[in-house]
Amino acid sequence: MEQKHQKTGTLLKRFVPYYKKYTGVMVMDLFCAALTTICELVLPLILRYITNQGLQDLAALSVRTVVMIGLLYFGLRIIDGLASFYMAYTGHVMGAAIETDMREDAFAHLQKLSDNYFNNTKVGQIMSRITSDLFDVTEFAHHCPEEFFIAFLKTVVSFIILAGINLPLTVIIFVLVPVMAVSCSYFNIQVRKAFKKQRNHIGELNARIEDSLLGNKVVRAFANEDVEIEKFNHDNRVFFDIKKETYKYMAAFQNTIRMFDGLMYVVVIVAGGIFMIKGLIGPGDLVAYTMYVTTLLATIRRIIEFAEQFQKGMTGIERFTELMDADIDIFDEEGAVELNNIEGTITFDHVSFEYPDDHNPVLSDINLTVKPGEKLALVGPSGGGKTTLCNLIPRFYDPTEGKILIDGQDIKNVTLESLRNSVGVVQQDVYLFSGTVYENIEYGRPGASREEVLEAAKMAGAHEFITGLKDGYDTYVGERGVKLSGGQKQRISIARVFLKNPQVLILDEATSALDNESEHLVSQSLERLASGRTTLTIAHRLSTIQNADRILVLSGSGIEEEGNHEELMSKQGIYYQLYTSANMAEEE
Repeated sequence: MEQKHQKTGTLLKRFVPYYKKYTGVMVMDLFCAALTTICELVLPLILRYITNQGLQDLAALSVRTVVMIGLLYFGLRIIDGLASFYMAYTGHVMGAAIETDMREDAFAHLQKLSDNYFNNTKVGQIMSRITSDLFDVTEFAHHCPEEFFIAFLKTVVSFIILAGINLPLTVIIFVLVPVMAVSCSYFNIQVRKAFKKQRNHIGELNARIEDSLLGNKVVRAFANEDVEIEKFNHDNRVFFDIKKETYKYMAAFQNTIRMFDGLMYVVVIVAGGIFMIKGLIGPGDLVAYTMYVTTLLATIRRIIEFAEQFQKGMTGIERFTELMDADIDIFDEEGAVELNNIEGTITFDHVSFEYPDDHNPVLSDINLTVKPGEKLALVGPSGGGKTTLCNLIPRFYDPTEGKILIDGQDIKNVTLESLRNSVGVVQQDVYLFSGTVYENIEYGRPGASREEVLEAAKMAGAHEFITGLKDGYDTYVGERGVKLSGGQKQRISIARVFLKNPQVLILDEATSALDNESEHLVSQSLERLASGRTTLTIAHRLSTIQNADRILVLSGSGIEEEGNHEELMSKQGIYYQLYTSANMAEEE
């Protein structure tokens, strides 16, 4: 859900600290901006001097004087060129560096957000905020202080010079400036709002494209290409309509400026002409006056043209701050300690949990102790809280009530890094990163030696099929590992956990999506992985957990039954019914 429109001043306060690292560059950039401004403002004074001197005493104006003035101005233009190069190159590099810093901060913040944020935010929106939303920040970071500094200098210097030439005419001209600013403010605000709508909808468009492309097999399987095209075209047309609205306000904004632009020239022509007729201003002074008014109007026009870039930049900053303001729900408590050399005792002490967005209770007053090295299986109906219970151990979520302890230490009092390094997770839905087989296994412990990676693959029963691939361990697996079978991906994920070597292991229906042959191979790998580790297995196929030390039947009401396979079967309760039903389904 989008936050309300933030004030420009508030956003600038959040943005300005990013200049701190580049203070020297910024000071030099503004100094160069001052040099270019001086070079531009000198020309009307030169022409004023030559014109007035020529009208008053042409004989006194020598060739040597004109040449010296020309050389002086040429020297100023060389300085202007060097200063402009610095501004165009180093200034833009500074803007790009600030954009890079902001993107790094945004990505680092994303890594700290809990599952709850990602469950409620579209990936396309997130990608838009850390990529395209920050593109315009480069131009904004460079040009914003530069353009306003130049405008300030030109306005102040122009006012001083013009007032020295003719104060009444100057007052008339400068009275129109605030009137113009007030008249344009409405359209300026509307442009800002329209740009934010654009950015928001770009995120929605990205989300639509991502959803359709990732689900392209489902689309083709149901022959719903036309449905996807229609949905995309609708979103695309909405984006077009938003851009039309943006351009309407921009056109009105720019047209208002042009009207005041023309009005100022009318004042100079009429009032200046009358003053010259009455002898209140000389011809040379009027020429210089007109050039300074032209410079002033060019400055105003440049600020107006920059207004579009300014609003784009502010919109990007606003979307950035909204991301950075997303609450970090899971974090290291003050005084958190490292969790090292654990034995693997896990204790759930009156643990209850409900998801923060819908507040539906999932777990209620769970009391459970898992002994070191124990193989605990969790079964029960879908939605009974099996996965949620396991997700609480590595603190993907925090309990609503109660606490969880590992070897007697409350997991909220240990660092997240050390906790998660002690817990390994093998899920049903394996995620492989775009890269090679080797890189995906090494992800379990970045920096591990090649021998350690290969040993982990052998332990996972993956070495044989990997060496049979075209490029062996250097085989590219494709996005999400699409070039590998389900069983191959699962064994690579197991190898990744072998390399991590955690003391606590969570197996979340790790074989339920596999065929019988793959399930057999993966089950052998999982048995080796679980050896000597405290293991919690979420089981879909009950035949895979018969050898578990203890089985819990979990439902929305809590722990319904507890015992090993033989004990639970003899009770002929819920587990007996689940096991019998599963066997009948397999026989059919």
